[in-house]
Amino acid sequence: MSKPALKKELQKLSKEQLVEQILDLYDKNKAVKEFYNFYLNPRKEQDLAEKYKKIIQKEFGVINPERAGLKYSVAKRAIADFKGLSPSPEALADVMLTLPEAACEFTYDYGDMTESFYNGAVNNYIAALQYISANGLLDKFKLRAKQCVRWASPCGYGFADEIDSVYSEYYG
Repeated sequence: MSKPALKKELQKLSKEQLVEQILDLYDKNKAVKEFYNFYLNPRKEQDLAEKYKKIIQKEFGVINPERAGLKYSVAKRAIADFKGLSPSPEALADVMLTLPEAACEFTYDYGDMTESFYNGAVNNYIAALQYISANGLLDKFKLRAKQCVRWASPCGYGFADEIDSVYSEYYG
């Protein structure tokens, strides 16, 4: 159903019927519940950001190295889910930068990874810094961005050079 068709149908409902619909969705759909909890209490934004950062950190072994799945898809889904809540640019940047941080830290701690792992880290680092730059937040995230360069420094496949090059592009 298209949005205009849905809008037309919803306009036929009374206020009470709409409230019941929303409450039903709230009870049955975890994403709807999380959206309304955030929408009605935006002061909890940092708590939600921490929740999604922990998903990323868990996937990349920051929290428990033995259980690291190292799947970018899981981490990117966490970022997309958080973004769907319409957080502030600063909170979204925080969550976005957590992915390349965790990937860089993992490879620093456990040695060389595959080229595709490094490509994923670089691509997510670029995406995070593009977003951070576009939202005027470069100063706020400079130390964390530089930490990625430090963690990448002993790594192979040209990874260290790529991370450093991306950093230099944004921080001169």
